[in-house]
Amino acid sequence: MIRRKQRHAEVGTEALNDIMFFLLLFFLIVSTVANPNIIPIKLPQAKTTQDIKKKQYTLTVTEEKKYFIDQREIRYENLEQELVALRDANVDPNSPENSMNIVLRVDKNLVVQDMVDVMQIGTKHGIKMVLATQKY
Repeated sequence: MIRRKQRHAEVGTEALNDIMFFLLLFFLIVSTVANPNIIPIKLPQAKTTQDIKKKQYTLTVTEEKKYFIDQREIRYENLEQELVALRDANVDPNSPENSMNIVLRVDKNLVVQDMVDVMQIGTKHGIKMVLATQKY
């Protein structure tokens, strides 16, 4: 009697773990890059919120009193110059709406005076500032 070898179909899954790991890593990296507000702060809470439709810039003040315009860190001493330069570069003098909006993201653990100091710079130069809050 002659025995024949029976062949079984198999699917190799050895590389599947590596592929899943690289996909997970890729999506984690992309999700942090895609978020424009990756500077971690705790915003104060409000019952209602409002979305702003026009081009806006974000001014973030962290709990350690570090200042960021969008993602770029600014020293407090240079903050006024940077805001004026940003306003001058983005405001059209022929436009009826001759102002610029800045979303002010201030950590909730800072004192109110820190927020007022920044808002006074905006008021002095005709820059509208809107305080960002977190809905609860």
